Amino acid sequence: MATQAFQKIYTKLNQVTKATCSVSATGIGNEELATVSGRLAQVVKIMNDSVTLQIFAGTEGIGTDAEIIFFGKPPTLKVSEHLAGRFFDAYGDPIDGGPKVEGEEVEIGGPSVNPVRRKQPSELIATGIAGIDLNNTLVTGQKIPFFADPDQPFNQVMAMVALRAKADKIILGGMGLSNDDYLFFKHAFENAGVMDRIIAFVNTTENPPVERLLVPNMALTAAEYFAVEKNEKVLVLLTDMTLYCDALSIVSNRMDQIPSKDSMPGSLYSELAKLYEKAVQFPDGGSITIIAVTTLSGGDITHAIPDNTGYITEGQLYLRRDTDISKVIVDPFRSLSRLKQLVIGKKSRADHPQVMNTAIRLYADAANAKTKMENGFDLSDYDERVLKFATDYSMEILAIDVNIDIDKMLDTTWDLFKKYFTKAEVGIKDEFMKIHWVE
Repeated sequence: MATQAFQKIYTKLNQVTKATCSVSATGIGNEELATVSGRLAQVVKIMNDSVTLQIFAGTEGIGTDAEIIFFGKPPTLKVSEHLAGRFFDAYGDPIDGGPKVEGEEVEIGGPSVNPVRRKQPSELIATGIAGIDLNNTLVTGQKIPFFADPDQPFNQVMAMVALRAKADKIILGGMGLSNDDYLFFKHAFENAGVMDRIIAFVNTTENPPVERLLVPNMALTAAEYFAVEKNEKVLVLLTDMTLYCDALSIVSNRMDQIPSKDSMPGSLYSELAKLYEKAVQFPDGGSITIIAVTTLSGGDITHAIPDNTGYITEGQLYLRRDTDISKVIVDPFRSLSRLKQLVIGKKSRADHPQVMNTAIRLYADAANAKTKMENGFDLSDYDERVLKFATDYSMEILAIDVNIDIDKMLDTTWDLFKKYFTKAEVGIKDEFMKIHWVE
């Protein structure tokens, strides 16, 4: 062993597996970075003086005489105002042709916020997507995933949310993005002229899968800087968390850990919670809101990844293709924002809760009418009307390509009520009827 300027160098490996290697070493820290034959690696396990490292690019071609150089520190990110408008890789190095960012060097993956510093979320985040804003309103400091099948346009929806959301900074953590997806995000942000508030950390399908494990922590470290130091409202978009979990499972399986449900590591819950619990509303006005994408395998909601995610997050948003209008909608039955009651009718118009509940009740009646029709039963006049209402409601409100503000969503829904129903069928309080049901 030799030491040079804080770096410890070793030249004898004890073991090499598909993704890891181990070496006898002392004074090494957990999660410390190193290079093995020039390839970046990270400490994942320390037992006495046996140190196991995961090699991000894999171990192919590495012999037991490889040179290991320990950096003496875990992964860090330099944080400053200069992060804004930039695209980085999983290590925080620029991939947009611009210069390296100078700033304060911060360890990534630190602890989540002390509960004493947390404030009950009370600010509404508008996305312009009615399936979210009207029926499942988001709140600053919330953590919520999109559950979507792999063929759903979830990255387009994430880009829409990024472009429409009223936030000071939007931080994208892209894991396992195809090159097309990466360029889609880049062009969408550039064309919309919002690059000054976008920061992106991207791992594409061409990069080693294990690198994905760094991306959410890079994104959240940048988010903490802007939320804490600058008191800004920060929205973090993480896509796709299923690919992040797959990378966790690759590492744990190659370390011969006994897998838990669905071949996931037993630490899955705590690994996800460590990330999602970074969502916070600070008393001084800064906040971190996390919207993630969790792709479902064959729509399986019981899989370990969505199952654990659902316990940690405050609701979920479902994307579904509505065959009646041939468009993707935010499913009103399976979606839920557990914090919406903190803001609807308080930070939005007073009639919001009543309009939301009535529309969902009528939409449910339409689903029942559809079942009757499919089973060959006669439809009543009311059945016919709720079916027409549901089609219009999907088209004008729920479709993800509709971009309007909350007042317009409410007014449009009132117009649909008046078009198809009587006052008694709608059943909203008189105080709102007098204002919004003008014959």
